[in-house]
Amino acid sequence: MSDLSKIAYLEVLDATFSIDGVIGAFAFTLSVPLILIGNGVGAVVVRELTVRGVDRIRSYCYLKNGAMYSILVLGTIMLADSFGFHIPAWLSPIATFAIVGYFLYRSVRLQKGAAGAA
Repeated sequence: MSDLSKIAYLEVLDATFSIDGVIGAFAFTLSVPLILIGNGVGAVVVRELTVRGVDRIRSYCYLKNGAMYSILVLGTIMLADSFGFHIPAWLSPIATFAIVGYFLYRSVRLQKGAAGAA
């Protein structure tokens, strides 16, 4: 990925979290300066985590697949809930942790196997 595309990706990510954060912040307070400070700090933290962690996350080759399967399961749960099926509140986080954890385990196992073979 080029540097320009990384910057564009970060800007879209920051904008998404900021818009979502502003709407969510009004549930806690109507103080605009407090919301601006909170979203500013949040944007800096998200940017730093993204810039510093992208290479480390990329080393886990199956983690992206796990995230995509997790989103599929969460979307399916949301659709089932919207059609009136009773879905327990604990099912979504358990499914997310189980799916992402499994793919993280597979990635770590692959890394250890590659390190042992070298």
